[in-house]
Amino acid sequence: MRDLSRATGMSLAGLYYYFESKERLLFLIQKHTFTTILKNLKSRLEMVSDPERRIRIFILNHLQYFVANRHGLKVLAHEDESLKNELGSEIADIKREYYRICLGLLEDFQRVRKIDFNSRTAVMSLFGMINWIYTWYSPRVDGDALALAEEMGTIFLHGIVSVNLKGRVRTKRLRHS
Repeated sequence: MRDLSRATGMSLAGLYYYFESKERLLFLIQKHTFTTILKNLKSRLEMVSDPERRIRIFILNHLQYFVANRHGLKVLAHEDESLKNELGSEIADIKREYYRICLGLLEDFQRVRKIDFNSRTAVMSLFGMINWIYTWYSPRVDGDALALAEEMGTIFLHGIVSVNLKGRVRTKRLRHS
């Protein structure tokens, strides 16, 4: 709270007038972030039916918010377990809804494409990919959120493969020893 007081120029007493604790402030930050992302996502998904396009919208929605609010993502990533009791439960409910939406998008993709993969592993891999951008993202090097979402979506949905001149996809599979 002292750091926040210095950064905002507001007195420590003034901060505590509006936020009775740092836990309450963290709760409000997380609630605002997750409800904003969910609201934007639901709105964007309404008129789109193609499963691949819907996953790409999910990725873009996430990246656009967090490219614009990188420090917020850092707070969310590092303070994920800090909230306890009803505050933590409320945030966990919102995050579960976000997870379920992503899971549903991947299961729709899986069903339409008739491919087999572990959808939970896929969701967690996607979150791993998109949630750590605050540690490496540089607009000059990586482009804007739209370019980044397009590239990450392609890597996530299609993997890193080489395509030969006939258009056939070659992949190397791991074999268990």
